[in-house]
Amino acid sequence: MKGRRGKAALAALLVCLCLAAAGCPASGGIPDETLPDGSWTETEERTVYLIVDGTRAEVTLADTDAAAALAARLEEGDVTFTADEYGGFEKVGSPGFSLPQSDTRLTTQPGDIVLYLGNQIVLFYGSNTWSYTRIGAVAGLTDAQIADLFRAGESRVSVTFTLSP
Repeated sequence: MKGRRGKAALAALLVCLCLAAAGCPASGGIPDETLPDGSWTETEERTVYLIVDGTRAEVTLADTDAAAALAARLEEGDVTFTADEYGGFEKVGSPGFSLPQSDTRLTTQPGDIVLYLGNQIVLFYGSNTWSYTRIGAVAGLTDAQIADLFRAGESRVSVTFTLSP
């Protein structure tokens, strides 16, 4: 009996290690995938809303620990912070707390929302390649509408994440 249990435990451990090495969570779920065009797929869609200087947009959250932590934080109430222009392609600001990092090198697209350094949220109206943790993406807007939403070129905006439609 003891030998069989030991072999079964070793087999289970090897399966978990193989899944982890392949990027799959131990639950057997499918991880996010970065597509050749730099976009990504979400394995579970969750919606929050983003308000930038009074203009509201829908955001589909990525299937990451950072996105889940942000959604959990939003259960307590809205998250509002100031984001500043950076590089001519993004707005960056701190929500005042950290989120779990799982950085991967990716090329962002307009509308992508990512975590940088664990405590900076970046809103892209352009593109950049760097190591970020995915949070989500603005849903249903054109690149031009995203640039307008994120106030491309303006120095500072007010950003609010909310669960309220």
